[in-house]
Amino acid sequence: MYSPASGPYQQILHVLGTAPAGMRAKGICLALGVEPSPKNVEGTRAKLKRMVNRQVLTEDEPGVFTLTQKRT
Repeated sequence: MYSPASGPYQQILHVLGTAPAGMRAKGICLALGVEPSPKNVEGTRAKLKRMVNRQVLTEDEPGVFTLTQKRT
């Protein structure tokens, strides 16, 4: 279940906030101190895809996730 207030999602948002060029799931795992095993990378990628579906993140290039730019 997706909840932007939950810990893992907030951690992902924080990491992506420091990476204006975007990051891949494996890089996010490394930045969070999570072992980049296939299971963990896929779990992180699933969270990232959920965040894209909720328009919190964008995936302009396949596998590279960035924060959605605020529209003014």
